[in-house]
Amino acid sequence: MVPVNILKNSAKELKNLQSLVLIAMLLALRVVLGMFANTTLPVFGNAVKISGSFLPIAIAGAMFGPLPALLIGALGDIISFLIVPTGAYFPGFTISGALTGLIYGFALYKNQITIPRVVIAWVVNTLVVETFLAAYWLYLLYSASVGKSYNAWLLSRVISQAVKCVPEIMIIFGAGKLICAAEKSLGRKY
Repeated sequence: MVPVNILKNSAKELKNLQSLVLIAMLLALRVVLGMFANTTLPVFGNAVKISGSFLPIAIAGAMFGPLPALLIGALGDIISFLIVPTGAYFPGFTISGALTGLIYGFALYKNQITIPRVVIAWVVNTLVVETFLAAYWLYLLYSASVGKSYNAWLLSRVISQAVKCVPEIMIIFGAGKLICAAEKSLGRKY
């Protein structure tokens, strides 16, 4: 499907009351998982943060497309900050959340959820958002106080994403299969 058509169909999802309710529930789940479903693991001297906040964004991308997933990614970051601020607000992470929604929305919306499709979406999101862009945001935020170079931040992001690779792909795939089965039983078609 052409990206413009994907965006048009995705925008139509925002006009349906049932879709809006589910999008709001996914947004709430994104906020809750972002605040409470977090674990930090020490791996090779790096602190690897494992969070479940990616899942509602990916589910929204599969169910409703890139625009609702973008909203969940961006608004989830803003609402989480408003509820539990952890320093000054930085819009870079909001942009990252929005881009994550776009990537999962374009890759998964109105498509069969397959391992290759999920892997491609995860790899693109990991390379663009979670590795290069996140390293840049961290470099901008902390380079003056910590003194780490961009390459040092980049290396720590690569290690972090390598640790999370298989679990996140399997979780997205499993959740996507459950969502597809539920949508088919409700009469919604791809």
